[in-house]
Amino acid sequence: MNPLCSRCNLVVYPTEKVNCLDKYWHKGCFSCEVCKMTLNMKNYKGFEKRPYCNAHYPKSSFTCVTDTPENLRLKQQSKIQSQVLYREDFEKNKGKGFSVVADTPEMQRIKKTQDQISNIKYHEEFEKKKVGEGPQIQPGNPSAGISPSNSISPLVHEPTELILFAISRQKRYRAVYDYSAADEDEVSFMDGDVIVDVQQIDEGWMYGRVERTGQQGMLPANYVEAI
Repeated sequence: MNPLCSRCNLVVYPTEKVNCLDKYWHKGCFSCEVCKMTLNMKNYKGFEKRPYCNAHYPKSSFTCVTDTPENLRLKQQSKIQSQVLYREDFEKNKGKGFSVVADTPEMQRIKKTQDQISNIKYHEEFEKKKVGEGPQIQPGNPSAGISPSNSISPLVHEPTELILFAISRQKRYRAVYDYSAADEDEVSFMDGDVIVDVQQIDEGWMYGRVERTGQQGMLPANYVEAI
C-alpha cells in the first residue's frame, strides 16, 4: 500500500516519492514551509520534521525564565550548595596555599644579600644602643662617679661611625676593573675605587660599599683584590 504525502495527503507512488524527515512527500510537495520553494535532498534544512530553505530556516533564540517561587527556591538551593562545596574545598586546602619557590643560585644569592644587610643594620642599632646606655661623663670632672672596679671600656664611648670604620678596615678591597651594575641590587665602581664593609656571599659575589660614591650593593669578587 502506497503512503500519503505529508503536504497534500494524496497517495505517493514510488516514481515520485521522496522519503525525508520520517515522512513521505511528492517531489513537488517537498518545499519550504515559508516560501514554498521546491527543495531536494541537498539543499533542504529540517526543523521539527518540517523542510525549510536556507533563508527561512528558524533561528534559535533564548527564552526568559520567569522568577517563580519554585525557580527562586531552586536558585537559592544551588547557591547554598555551591557555598557548601566552596567551604569544603577551603577547609581541605587550608594551610596549603603557599607557592613553592625554586631554590636557584640566584635566589640563594639574593637571600644571602638580604641576610648580610639585616646583620649590618642589626649591628648598627646594637652599637647605637650600647653607646646610649653608657654612663654620662661631665666635661669638668672626667673621673667623677667612676671607680677602678666599674670602669667602662673606651670602646663604648667611641662614636658608632668609628667602631664601624675600625671593623671595615679589616675587609677593604680595591677595584682592578670598571664594573657597571646589571641589577638593582648591584653597585657600580671604577678601576682603583676602594670597596669597604665587604661581606663574602659566595665564591663569585661579595657585598660592599664604594668609598668614593657611598653606594653599596652586590659586586663580582673577581673584579676586586684585597688591600
